[in-house]
Formats: sequence, C-alpha cells, structure tokens
Amino acid sequence: MLLLIFKIASVAGGILLGITALDKLDGESDFFNNIAKKLIPFTTIIGGTVAVLGIFELLKIFGFSNRHLIFDLVAIAAGILLLTHVLSQIPTIGGSLLKLSIKLMPFKVILGIALFVMAILRFLGIHLLG
Repeated sequence: MLLLIFKIASVAGGILLGITALDKLDGESDFFNNIAKKLIPFTTIIGGTVAVLGIFELLKIFGFSNRHLIFDLVAIAAGILLLTHVLSQIPTIGGSLLKLSIKLMPFKVILGIALFVMAILRFLGIHLLG
C-alpha cells in the first residue's frame, strides 16, 4: 500500500516539478497545466510523502538490493525541492536542507521529468536496475 502511495505521489511530484517541460509536450490542450493547478494546494503533502517514502524505501533496500536506488534518490531530491518553502522551519537541520534545496533548484525540471518518467515506468513494472 505504501509503495502505491509512493508511486502516485512521485507522478504528482514529477508533474509539479516538470510542468514547464511537460506543458510544451501537450500543445494547446493544457492537460498537464490543468492537473498541476489541481495539485498545487497539495505541494507540501506530495513533497513530504515523496521525500519520506523515498527515504523509507532507500533504507528498506539498503544492504539487500539496489534495484530502485536511482528512483529513490531522485524521489528524495524531488521531495526536498517540493518542500523548499517549509524546510527552514525544521529545527536543527532546516538550514542545511534549505541550502541543499537551493543548490538543487537549477535541476528542478530535470528532476521532475526524471521522477515522472521513472514513476510511470515503475507503475508498468519496468525497473531501471536489476
């Protein structure tokens, strides 16, 4: 069940981060823009879900298999990007996470598209490694 939530949140997070590139793909239909408009109020929830479940999945597979290592690392980075506006409020590590988020900002669209594509592939049962 958590894996399904992780995949859905990853698709939503990928759309939110990669909307500038996805908007060019759908032409005049504004399909991705309409989805992004509906997802924007849930950015914090989606970002938190992607980051926390990405860490959980990374720790779960740590030492056993690195089958989803790339997906988990991209998800964690995307979650941090989606949580930029609330990271500074986290005691002790908030400043460090905010600095990391600012350093990742130039790669926002790339991470978003990568997360979107890998989440769709994972839904289809196609794994990048293994």
